[in-house]
Parts: sequence; structure tokens; C-alpha cells
Amino acid sequence: MSGDDIDETRAARPRGLFDSLKGLLGTLIGLAHTRIELLGTELEEQVARLATLLVWSIVALFLMFTAVILSAVAIIIVFWDSNRVLVAAGLAGTVAVLAVGAWLFVLSQLKARPRLFQSTLDELAKDRERLGE
Repeated sequence: MSGDDIDETRAARPRGLFDSLKGLLGTLIGLAHTRIELLGTELEEQVARLATLLVWSIVALFLMFTAVILSAVAIIIVFWDSNRVLVAAGLAGTVAVLAVGAWLFVLSQLKARPRLFQSTLDELAKDRERLGE
């Protein structure tokens, strides 16, 4: 037998248990790598979303606070001679009702947010299903 014949015999021979395990390990490492990349991408998206929400929330709160104060001062000045205490109490009550409404809105938004790492969890569930568990 020549050297070429031996190489052809090795190539034609079925893979052994070690080769199969090695291939399986390579596949599992590839799956884990893909899932970790997806997890990292989702984490980056959530951090960016949170940062954007935080900045815009601060801007909105500052502007709303300024508008409410200026509006309250203007209304109190208009009613200064007649019912300034009643108007001030009415404005305070209105602001309190609006604050409660805003808080309820924030709570509803927190409940409606997408579940953290949902895409990664979905892909892992598909992987588990494909592997027969």
C-alpha cells in the first residue's frame, strides 16, 4: 500500500466517537457564542433605551415643573385681589391630581416594557426544543 492509499482509507473510514464528540462540542460552542452575542446586543439595546428614557424624562420633568410654576404664579396674580388663597389651593389640588395620573402612567409603562433578554430566552428555548428536551 502506498501513502496515498492509507490517506484514502482514513478518509473513507467512519468517524469515531472522539471525532463525533469533538464535532458536537464545536457545535455547542458555536451555539453558546451566538447566544452570548445576542445577549450582549440585547443588553446594549436596553441600556441605550434606558439612557434615552432617563434623559427625556429629566427634560420633560424640568419643563413641566417650570410651566406649572409659571402658570400657577400667573393665575394667582390674576386673582390676587379676590380669591388668591382659593385659587392657590385649587392649583395645588390640580397639580396633585396630575402628579398621581403621571405616576400611574409611569407604572403602566414599566409593566408594558419588553421582558429583558426575551430574544435570547426565545432562542435558547428553540435550541432546547431542537436538541430534544
